[in-house]
Amino acid sequence: MAAGALAGVVVVSLEQAVAAPFATRQLADLGARVIKVERPGTGDLARSYDTTVRGMASHFVWLNRGKESIELDVKTPAGREILHQLVARADVVVQNLAPGAAERLGVSAELRETRPELITCDISGYGAGGPYSDRKAYDLLIQCETGLVSITGTEETPSKVGMSIADAATGTYAYTGILTALLHREQTGQGSALEISMLEALGEWMGYPLLYTVYGGTPPKRAGASHATIAPYGPFPAADGRIINLGLQNEREWSRFCEVVLELPALTTDPRFAGNAERVANRAELDTAIAKVFATLSSEEVVERLEEAGIAYARQRTVAEFAEHPQLAARHRWRPVRTPAGEIQALLPPVTFADGTPDMRPVPALGEHTEPILRWLRET
Repeated sequence: MAAGALAGVVVVSLEQAVAAPFATRQLADLGARVIKVERPGTGDLARSYDTTVRGMASHFVWLNRGKESIELDVKTPAGREILHQLVARADVVVQNLAPGAAERLGVSAELRETRPELITCDISGYGAGGPYSDRKAYDLLIQCETGLVSITGTEETPSKVGMSIADAATGTYAYTGILTALLHREQTGQGSALEISMLEALGEWMGYPLLYTVYGGTPPKRAGASHATIAPYGPFPAADGRIINLGLQNEREWSRFCEVVLELPALTTDPRFAGNAERVANRAELDTAIAKVFATLSSEEVVERLEEAGIAYARQRTVAEFAEHPQLAARHRWRPVRTPAGEIQALLPPVTFADGTPDMRPVPALGEHTEPILRWLRET
């Protein structure tokens, strides 16, 4: 089954927080055996972020299903010995420890000097070398360093993105990098030493505003929920207070929007709105014209006109409303996942395999697999 393509692959991860756990959870979803090394007593610091999921932390539940947890004090000689035994049996070693910690524990890329078939993945805030290499890094700090906060929010208020986007970008590149390295090893027998920094991962996702700023001379303006460089593209309230977000991409759609949705065909020849650049420059007047029409229509009436005109739109849903999204229900995207506090519902991973679905194994309790893992080490 394609969804279990990584069955037999052993991943040992010295991980915490979000970036590395996001990468390894996706490997676990594909069938890899992921052994999560955790501090005795407290474990991954993400375990204590909150208690909202039946007493468990929402980040931890999201990021750690399908893994085996071993409590291990790697600061002691006995703990380091067990760690090295685990690493000796691993196909992949992942770590996002504090700067310098992996080298002190002997679990950095240098492992490949004696095991060239091994894949190592070192995740850090800023990468090795350079004046920032020893700095600690967290999601918000990387959002600030990459300029993301400066282009997000309203004109008056720069804002962070509402989820851990720097961590998610880093975990995604670690995941795809490891998959690529596994393919390379299958073809050549050689492993790889991967390095992913949060600054560079989110920097890649900043490609459009970076190019826009460097070559255009000014950064994209903060525009709240609206698009900074396309208009009309953003939220508009209907008469019943529901918010409908529009997305227009070309002049044909603009004409249809004016004729069918606004029923104001004269706007198509208005020089203030002759092209996208003009509409962005005169956004205030454009928004006023649209809002005036929408104020006379219910959200359902707005949607009917948008459907007739073939204009892309979205309802502005809350997170709770997203959980009840009819498209997710129609596509059967929810699955039960066992946790130490009972069964919860979780979304399937976004990649759908025609010949099977991921094995969404339980979320581990701290140290739940310590004894079975130690027994496995003795037996092998």
